[in-house]
Amino acid sequence: MSTTSPSRGHLPAPWLCALTLCAFALQTDDFVIAGVLPALARGLTVSEATAGQLVTVFSVLCAVAAPVAAVVTARLPRRTLLTTALALFCLANFAVLGVRSYAAMLVLRVLAALAAAVALPTALAAAAGLAPPERQGRSLATVMAGLTGAVVIGVPAGTWAGAALGWRAPFVLGGVLGLAALLFVRAAVPEMPPAPAVPLSARLRPLGRPALLFALLAATVAVLGNLLLQTYLAPFLHDLSGVTPGTLGLLLAVTGVAGIAGARAGGTLADRRGAGTAFATAAVVFAAATAGLALCGALRPAPLALVVPLLVVWAAAAWAVPPAVQTRVLALAGPAYGPQVLALTSSAVYVGASLGGALGGRLLGTHGPGALPVAAACCAPVALLLFSAAGHRTAGPAATPPVRDSRTASAPPPDVR
Repeated sequence: MSTTSPSRGHLPAPWLCALTLCAFALQTDDFVIAGVLPALARGLTVSEATAGQLVTVFSVLCAVAAPVAAVVTARLPRRTLLTTALALFCLANFAVLGVRSYAAMLVLRVLAALAAAVALPTALAAAAGLAPPERQGRSLATVMAGLTGAVVIGVPAGTWAGAALGWRAPFVLGGVLGLAALLFVRAAVPEMPPAPAVPLSARLRPLGRPALLFALLAATVAVLGNLLLQTYLAPFLHDLSGVTPGTLGLLLAVTGVAGIAGARAGGTLADRRGAGTAFATAAVVFAAATAGLALCGALRPAPLALVVPLLVVWAAAAWAVPPAVQTRVLALAGPAYGPQVLALTSSAVYVGASLGGALGGRLLGTHGPGALPVAAACCAPVALLLFSAAGHRTAGPAATPPVRDSRTASAPPPDVR
């Protein structure tokens, strides 16, 4: 098969823009609940803690379904699979307009999560397959940038839409973004033959290395600490400083920009000083920022002039963690297992997100919003201990590398900076 050539000059190819828009739409839909959580809870007549479990359900399903779906759908054409998943994603979001109960909302989030579990790995696989070997890593990094862009643009836009038009508006926005991605994919992404099926056992084989397992556990705990606060940021900031939904949208945009800067700094530090130093720095700064937010509770209502800098530092430290984790797990698993181990890292992130949503909801319901930054701060040293254990254990003998498609056998591992 002949693939589309990469973009000439500095502009990305149209197919790469389409796949990036897919990632942007999917990630926006995953996180947008955080910005409308109080209104959603009132609209469905449930507690904020219960409403937050919609995030947990989404993350759990993505973590469990993504690797399984990658095996089950391996023999299907990539573009057809991606457009079908996006169609289901759009329907699940537009149907929110008719929701009147929490149970119905839960069903729709399940459908959206299953669609996302298929669509995002398919978009990444399409990016890797369409790019020439010398640009594969950069193409994957461009698609992943759509995930970060969702935090900076998509989630704040959804929050503002929710404040102006009601809590259903952000989900309609997700459906519109998904529809735009679907049409763009149909127009710009060429059909690709299915990749050879990879058994699930081959994807899980790297888990036999204790050091890699410790690194994945560290990622899970770090994300847990971040998401138990981020999921319930709206009630926390309202309790702490009286932040309104409109102001919350602006704060989410500011923290999103801080997150991009933190991710860049984390990647640079991992390259220059090593993954261990990068992770330790991020963990210490994260713990200090969340501890500072906890101490602000004594000043309620705390002035935003004090709270906002702490939020910026917190977001930057949280997003500095993934580059260190990716660098460490790629080094432990070896380049032959790059795609598999990065997929497992994504699952570890989703598991951490789901556990963070569940624990945060329980803390919110039993101890109030002030408990959230305290628990987040406590997660940082645990994650650091696990990551340090990964650095001090031997990865074990290299396993037999999996069979790779001859067209990409010479491709370098993805650029994860």
